[in-house]
This record gives sequence, C-alpha cells and structure tokens, in this order.
Amino acid sequence: MSVLVSERSTRFTESVIREMTRLCLLYQGERGINLAQGFPDFPSPAAVKDAACAAIQNDVNQYAITWGSKPFRDAVAAKTRRFYGVELDPEREITVCCGATETMLSVLLAVVNPGDEIIVIAPYYENYWPDSVLAGATPRFVSLHGPKATLDLDELRAAFNAKTKAIIVNTPNNPSGKVFSRAEMEAIASLCQEFDCLAITDEIYEHLVYEGEHTSMLGLPGMRERTIAISGLSKSYSVTGWRVGYAMAAPPLTDAIRKVHDFVTVGAPAPLQAAGVVALGLPDNYYVELLAAYRERRSFLVENLRRLGFGCEAPAGAYYVMCDFDRFGFDDDTAFARYLVKEVGVAVVPGSSFYPDPALGRTKVRFSFCKKLTTLERAVELLERLRA
Repeated sequence: MSVLVSERSTRFTESVIREMTRLCLLYQGERGINLAQGFPDFPSPAAVKDAACAAIQNDVNQYAITWGSKPFRDAVAAKTRRFYGVELDPEREITVCCGATETMLSVLLAVVNPGDEIIVIAPYYENYWPDSVLAGATPRFVSLHGPKATLDLDELRAAFNAKTKAIIVNTPNNPSGKVFSRAEMEAIASLCQEFDCLAITDEIYEHLVYEGEHTSMLGLPGMRERTIAISGLSKSYSVTGWRVGYAMAAPPLTDAIRKVHDFVTVGAPAPLQAAGVVALGLPDNYYVELLAAYRERRSFLVENLRRLGFGCEAPAGAYYVMCDFDRFGFDDDTAFARYLVKEVGVAVVPGSSFYPDPALGRTKVRFSFCKKLTTLERAVELLERLRA
C-alpha cells in the first residue's frame, strides 16, 4: 500500500511538552508534580470566572463574529492603548483566534508562500518549527548564547536575505526567560525594514517581566505596517484551557489572517470572549500582585534548584527555568526527563525540544513555576532524592 499521510506530517514529532504531561499521568497519576506543561494549578480571578458563567447562563453560547466579538476586540484595543500607547482599529486590525497557538499558525498560513524563509530564534517554543513546516516556509535559526541568552546582532543580520519573509520574536521568551531589550527590538526592527519583511511577535508573557521591560514591536517607529503582534488570555489570567488569543496587525495583514482563521476554526468561544472583556479590564494592581506572586515562585524554585545541583540563571521573564543537569550523571536530556517523571515523580521538558539541533539541548531541561507555592515545595521535596 502506498503511504497515505502527507510528507509534511512526517517532518516533526508530537509535542514533547504535552507528551511529558501524559507520561506524568501514566507513571504517577494524580500524585505527580507536572512542571513540564505551562499551566497554572491555582484559580483564575474570580471576577473573570464569574463573567464566563454569567455569559453562559445569559445564552452567549452561539457563534460570535468570526474574527471576534466586538466587545472583546474593543477591549483588546483599549488594553493595547493603555499599556503601549498604540491605537488599534478594532474593526480592521484585530483578529480573535483559538489561543495564541492557533493565532501563530493562522498568521503564518496568511503571510507565507512556499520557499519563503522564516527566522526563528533558538531556543524557541516548540510549535514554531511545525508551524513553519505546515505553512511551507523554510526556517533559518539564530541562537541565543550563554547563560544570559545573548543575541548576537551580527549573526542575526547574516540570517536575513532576499527570501526572508518574517522573523518570529518571542518576548518574554519561552523557554529561556529572556526579555529582549528595547535596543535589541530596535535592531530587529531596522533589519525588517532593510530587508522588507515582517516581524511576528509572540507576546503571550507580556505581563511577566521581572528584569527589564517589555517592548512591543507595534510601537516602534516604522513597524506599525509590518508587525503582527500575538497575545491572549492564557498566561496573564491563568485560563490556558480557554483558548482565546488574538493577532494585532495593519488592515492588509489582518484581512489575510481573518480569512485563514475563518477556515481553520471559524471562531473562538463566545462566552469566554465575554469573560475576556472583564479580564482585559482588570486594574493595575492585578498585574502588580500577579508579578509579585510569580517573583516569589521564581526565587523559591531557582534557589532550590541551585542548592540541589542544577545549573541555572533566574529568568528575566515568563515562568520557566532552563537548567543544566550534568552533575547528576546523565548525558541525555530525554533519559533524564523520563527518569525524573518515572522515578522521582516530577515532570520536566527535555531541552532538545527547543533547538533545531537536539545536541544543543542535550544537557538541559525546562521547569515551569506557574504553580502554587505548595506545589513547588512538594516538587523540591521529591527532587531531594537526586542528592541521595
């Protein structure tokens, strides 16, 4: 029998992150501590949950407008003005999708032609590589260097050429925690203008910045017409299962994104968009308290991982810690991650899943700290077995 699957589907594996979640359940059941997949184990804001329940009870249960309900698009525009001073037209420049993940795929399908090149900065969120393949693009990789995740601007420039259609910039970065400085963002913007290409920015962790500040590409000179900024509700409001994300872009780009999104998922959940209006309108003290709580979790986990023998730097943003584990006698990240989940009871992500060359991540694993402090304390108790 001939091969009945597409060639493109053979060029990538299933998600390693989601696989580790399944292995945690398989080996440990409810006893396991899942520090692999980045979802909180604490509740989202009560006002946001109440708004979702009220929307369902009030029969906001049918299709919203394909590219997003007007109240939610208005709320996205208001929040973007509030935090970044950027004016968006909610009727022509915002597209609501099923999470930032679908948003990224719909964006790439909307702007990429076969043979175009997409620059991806490694380490990267694992979806970017399959998304590029599905869109028919050829990814070109640029690496961050050293424990501080330094971007070499000469190396970056060398990746741009006449085939470059876009660069994906994830800031704050998953998995490294790097927060790209304004100077770095301006350098990227200059290259995008010089080579007439797009900047696609994944800003889902925009409110989780511990060092430095978040710079949105949309607000930089000359980038308003060539930036597609992506964000969503999942990380800032602890509702990763709701799958409500959005793209912000100039009208010609938005027109293309909306057409693709329409035929990929039709629309994001209507009652959860109604609740999203409440989420995006939360007062400033919500973000202050959220960041303070994450800063405490970050300090606790990093200090204890170092004490246990892991090599790691405190991330500047997001809620992950990349660690070297060479002191524990393993020379393979996948073997070490499987040992941790099966024998210790803590799930992490093998570092190789974040790099184009697996060898670059063979001595690393990623921990997430978007958990209750009591959960992290229990994880550290289990990891004490490594010292024994």
